[in-house]
Amino acid sequence: MLNLVFTLDTIDNAALSFWQRYEGKTVFAIHGEMGAGKTTFINALCKIKNVQSGVSSPTFSIINQYEYPSGRMYHIDLYRLNDEEDAMKAGVEECLFSGDVCLIEWPEKAERLLPEETIHIHIETVDQQTRRLTGYDK
Repeated sequence: MLNLVFTLDTIDNAALSFWQRYEGKTVFAIHGEMGAGKTTFINALCKIKNVQSGVSSPTFSIINQYEYPSGRMYHIDLYRLNDEEDAMKAGVEECLFSGDVCLIEWPEKAERLLPEETIHIHIETVDQQTRRLTGYDK
């Protein structure tokens, strides 16, 4: 289990610790309330991986694809979807089983599509500046 507490000043260190802990893992379900900092943390994860293109929330596009020096990464936001069927129509399943890194916001919208080896990350608000990240894997 991973347990990190961070602020915006220490988020890059938290992202580095995340990648060190989950080296070789590819599918991450990122849970958290609206405003908990899911997208902000994903931006930090992309920065650590040296993603060169602009990282933005895929709320309307559903899936953003980023290139980084050692591969490809998908940032998936399921907030606007109703269920697994919508996710399948959007092409989410292809991303999940591509072997590329997938960072999924609002994964509960398509939980049955997630591979068994998915790492579940929970981000919660401690106070206005501080977040706690807890990661669970099998």
